[in-house]
Parts: sequence; structure tokens; C-alpha cells
Amino acid sequence: MPRRAVVIGAGLAGMLAAAALSASVEEVIVLERDDLPDGPEHRRGLPQGRHAHLLMAGGLAAMDDLVPGTRLREQLLAAGAREVALGQDLVALTPEGWFRRWRHPGPRMLSCSRALLDWVVRATVLAGTDVRIQKAQARGLTGDAGRVRGVRIATPDGERELEADFVAAADGRGSRVLKWLEELGVPGIQEKTVDTGLVNATRVYRTPAGAELFPVTVVQADPYRGRPGRSGMVLPIEGDRWMVSLAGTRGGEPPADPEGFLRYTFDLPDPIVGRLISGAEPLTEVHISRSTSNIRRYLEKARRWPDGFVVLGDAVATFNPAYGQGMSVAALGAGVLSAELRRGGVGAPGVARRVQRGVAQSVAAAWAMAVGQDVWFPQVRGARPGLADHLVTRYSRRMTKAATGSYRAAAAVWDVTSLVTAPSRLLRPDAMLAALAGPLLPALPGPPLTAQERKVVRELDRARG
Repeated sequence: MPRRAVVIGAGLAGMLAAAALSASVEEVIVLERDDLPDGPEHRRGLPQGRHAHLLMAGGLAAMDDLVPGTRLREQLLAAGAREVALGQDLVALTPEGWFRRWRHPGPRMLSCSRALLDWVVRATVLAGTDVRIQKAQARGLTGDAGRVRGVRIATPDGERELEADFVAAADGRGSRVLKWLEELGVPGIQEKTVDTGLVNATRVYRTPAGAELFPVTVVQADPYRGRPGRSGMVLPIEGDRWMVSLAGTRGGEPPADPEGFLRYTFDLPDPIVGRLISGAEPLTEVHISRSTSNIRRYLEKARRWPDGFVVLGDAVATFNPAYGQGMSVAALGAGVLSAELRRGGVGAPGVARRVQRGVAQSVAAAWAMAVGQDVWFPQVRGARPGLADHLVTRYSRRMTKAATGSYRAAAAVWDVTSLVTAPSRLLRPDAMLAALAGPLLPALPGPPLTAQERKVVRELDRARG
């Protein structure tokens, strides 16, 4: 058995990669430059960590397959995460109208803070494998264009080379992997950025008494009206708290002051978020983040690729966080790594290239969903809608409209947005017939709330008496 694998980055993607590698080598060392918290606390190197995160069904299933002998879902629920059935526990306003709530639960996702998710995943991997974390900063790769043989690292004791039979880079959106590959003789990898100028603003509130089971509430931005996009959501997280995240594209950014934060919620396409939080107790200040661009590195198209090296997670691609795809894409990528290692092992020629091409499939699907909407916002940088975008958008809007009043259409949309299936699911005959038929039920005039939920909203709505 090969002796050592090194993973760069101890975030979610890095720990899942370490879990995938642990069955194929004698030891896995995870390099991390930040001090890691001992519990579910925010860490400095994760700019989006304070904002809303949803773990989609496809990503959760991939995570459960990666860590031997454990069920991450159960551990996250035990730690306070909330399970959300898309068909029943979600109140969502789309650009085409309100989604209904159905008798069928649909795919299930988890809602919790990113800090809790990272902590549970890290603790579970460390407890269930021989993976260990070393505080060090990666400075480059050793080897050549044919094979990576290790990592140059900086530690408190100085710089040195750490030999490895396999290296996985999972060091986030700020990764210098393109520079490192160029130094090895693998130049010219294409990188694309699509930037809407999105700003996230998040504040945490105490869950009001009587609202403990209130559904996840989302007001989506509308990219098709020629105006800056504005969105907001209320997510239940551990510790009897609501995480309230607002987002606005260039020209419609949410403010950082508490009064402006609340005013912004009433300017959304529907005021339900503002009505809920106007009577809730805030527990934090407003946190702002601007690290929101869609960035994709087309590593799978490199003319040459070194054996013994893969890139995963945000180091491959980052997505507008409004679509909630990044964590699930990272988990699916680690799943590709695990599957290829079971077939060929870390030393097999070409296994790294097969992993990189496999990773690109889930990246491409998420990229198409995110950028396919972002190109329509005004003042977007890096892309403009072309003929293909017009055709795809026309169909996707028709499908979303149908999903507001057709269970068959809604199920197809859920499967794709949850990354349970590929976007080709929307082209299956049943889905296309549902889109053609359109909504079978009339449009909802407002959010689909139960009588008890409407009572909660009325009691919390301080701004309107």
C-alpha cells in the first residue's frame, strides 16, 4: 500500500478528500494554515462561513458514503441541524411565483451553520480514520508535469518538502493551484469569472417562541426584470436560532447597519422575511461578505495532467452562494475520488486525470444553473447572455412556472437543484410534458402558510402593527 497522501486544506472539501484517501494509503496528512476551532465556531479563512448554507440531498448522500462506519446525517441532526423536506418544509417565492407545499416530502436537505457542519465533518473524519491535521502553509508542489511527488510547506520551524504518493488540493477559492501547475510545466489552464457584484448580509436571531417549526423561508431574486437582484431567506439553525441572510447584486446591495438591514427586507419581492424578523430578538450584528463571484478553472481540459494530483472543491470552482451548491459539489467531487481510488489505487497511471474529469461533471452542472441565471442581472461582469442562454432560460422559466402548480414539474426541479440528478432530468419526457402543460393549479396569491404559521407572522410583524 502506498505510504502517504497529503491534502491541502482542512475545510469541508479537504476533510472529505482525506476520508476518501484514507482507505488507499497508510497515512493522510491534512495541511491547514489556520487555527481550527475546537467546536462549531467561525474561522477566519472562510469568508462565506457566517452566511446561510444548505446541504443539498445529493451532497449529503455523497458525504454519507465517504466516511466509513458513520452516518453524517444522524450526527448533524443530533448536533442541532434541521432536516428540511423540499416538498413540505419550504416556503419559496421564485421569479415565476410561489411554490406550493405538497403531501409528498421530496428530497431532504439539512439546514445548519457552516461552522457546525465543518466541525461535525472534521470530528467524524478524524475519529473514524487515521487522518491527522498538521498546521502548515502549502507553498507549491514538487515533482514535474508527469507526476506530483509532494508539497513544499512552511511551518513554524521553517520551509521543507513533504513527500507524498498522492496530493489533493482543496484549499478554497484563493488557491494558487494554477501557478503551481505552471511551475511544474502544466501552463495555460483557462479560468472564467462571472461576477454579479453580489453582497451577502447576515444576522442571527433567536427563534421566537412558537416559531420553532416555522418552515425555511426564501424570497428569490428576479434576474429577468432588468433591475438589481434582491433576495432574502430565514433558515433555522442549531441553538434555537434563525439565520437571516440577505443578498443583492451590483446596485442593490444590502446595508450593514441593523436599521437598513430590516428596511431592506421590506423591499424584497415579498415582505415576509421582514415581517418575521421585525419582532425577533437579534443575537449578532450584521456580517457582510463580498466573496461571491462564480469562478471556474477548467482543469479537466489541460493538455497534460500530472499523476498523483487532484484539485477539489472551491479550488476548482466557486458559485454564487445564493444557489446553495458549493458544499454538495465538493462532496460529489470527493465521491468521484473515492470511486476511482477503489478501482485503481493512488498509484495507477491516469487515475488523477480520470478524477479531474469526473469532478468536472458535477461542477459543470452547478455552473450551468448558477451562471445561467446570473448572466441576466444588470451590470454582470464576465458574461452576457447568448442565443443558447435565451433558449435554455425560456425553457427553465417555463418549467419553474409549471412547478408552481404541478407536482410532476416541482419534483423534476427539486431533483436537479438538490443535485440528486443531472440537469438532463429536466429533458425527460415526463418533465417536458409537465413543462408543456404548465401549472395545473392557479397561482398562489401569497406564501403557502398554515393557519398557525400565519398567526406566527402576525404576532411577529412589529413593523406593520
